[in-house]
Amino acid sequence: MSIESIFKIVNNELIRAFAELDGWFDYEEHFLREKITGHQWSAAEILEHVMHTNHYLLLLIEKGSGKALKRAREKDLSEVLRSYRFQVPGMDEVAMPGTFEWNSPDHMLPNGKVPLPEVRAKLRDQLYRCLCQLDLLCNGEGVLVQRTMSVNRLGKLDLYQYLYFLALHARRHVTQLSRQTAAPHVDWLI
Repeated sequence: MSIESIFKIVNNELIRAFAELDGWFDYEEHFLREKITGHQWSAAEILEHVMHTNHYLLLLIEKGSGKALKRAREKDLSEVLRSYRFQVPGMDEVAMPGTFEWNSPDHMLPNGKVPLPEVRAKLRDQLYRCLCQLDLLCNGEGVLVQRTMSVNRLGKLDLYQYLYFLALHARRHVTQLSRQTAAPHVDWLI
């Protein structure tokens, strides 16, 4: 798979997932804050969790970008890209609720203190930052830095895979939102 194909996949998945999340903010706040029987979090808490998770993942991605660009000046990138594989076993399961057990770290848990308009604004900014990272790493430099991802035992992921993970995590929670709420428009989300 070419680096251009990977960019398209990651770019499209990010835009789609964030657009679907953004649509949830069009509901009345009381609807989003309502706890549904049998579910741990309200819709507002799910959205806040995605925002917190993105925050910490983006810190890793943005820090790694500087390292990747530096390494690209020192290595033959074309040689590395020839043997590159984007697919990671278990990665697509990240988008499917209930496929594995995972307890989020405390700093990624919702606390209900962030106003919904702020959550929405931060999610929009996070999409922009993700797309900026793709542009910054447009020549394939993102494959030169890997970070360990313990979720679903994915192991070492490069920066493109981290961005893709971020999008899949968002999609996971969009599916969760549509399943646990009685929102009238959720059919278009599935």
